[in-house]
Amino acid sequence: METERGFCMKDDDQLSDQLDRVIDGLQEVKKLNERLSFIAKQLNILQLNYLVQNLTSPRTVIWLNFLGGLSRGLGLTLGTAIILGILAYLAGKFINLPVIGKYISDLIDWINTYRSYR
Repeated sequence: METERGFCMKDDDQLSDQLDRVIDGLQEVKKLNERLSFIAKQLNILQLNYLVQNLTSPRTVIWLNFLGGLSRGLGLTLGTAIILGILAYLAGKFINLPVIGKYISDLIDWINTYRSYR
């Protein structure tokens, strides 16, 4: 079964099968490259590369956590002060203050009495 080129048909079939497998592999690699390109575009959109670069350094993580805790504590303190100030203002408008003043004066008298015995 010689052809004019000197190969057997069997060799041509084997080469054709190998060529088909290589082409299939290249198509699969092309699909994977397209997927990776899509993922890279999505990561750039989400800016996860920034997070990965900055959160891998322990110093950066500690600094960011410190600043986050500081801002939370400051926000909680200011928020509590504002809410308590509003509640005290409203209480002053609706509650009879001489009653509260009597309790406070009694408390101050007890404190002064305690100090005088020391």
